[in-house]
Amino acid sequence: MKKPIILCVDDEKVILDSLKTQLKSAFGALYAYEMAESAADALELLEELNDDGQWIVLIVSDWLMPGMKGDELLINVHRKFPSVIKIMLSGQADEAAISRAFAHANLYKCLKKPWTEAELVGGICEAIQQMQPA
Repeated sequence: MKKPIILCVDDEKVILDSLKTQLKSAFGALYAYEMAESAADALELLEELNDDGQWIVLIVSDWLMPGMKGDELLINVHRKFPSVIKIMLSGQADEAAISRAFAHANLYKCLKKPWTEAELVGGICEAIQQMQPA
C-alpha cells in the first residue's frame, strides 16, 4: 500500500531540508515526503502524484516565493484537491494574504518563520486528527 504524502514547498532548499528532517524525525515511515522549490513545481508534482493514485494528505507551503505566492498556490491546490490539508509558513505574509488563504483555500494554520519543530509537528498532528472520522 502506498504511503500518504506530505508535500513541502519553499524556494529555499535549506528550508526544505529542515522541514524534511523534522517531519521524518517526528513521523518516520508513516508518510512519504515530497519537496518542491516553486509553486509551479508543486502543482505539477501534485498532478503527477494524483494521476499515479497517490494520496497527498498535507501541503506545507512558504508564502513569499517567486512566480506565485503561497496563498495563490494553496487556493489553486484547494480548487483541484479540496481534501488536502493546507499549512502556510511565512515570516513575511501580510494579513490580507493570510485571510485570503483561510477564506479561499481552507487554510488550516499559518506558522510564522522561524517555526519550532513542536509547532510544525503539533499543527500537522492536530490537522490530521481533525480530518479523520470520529
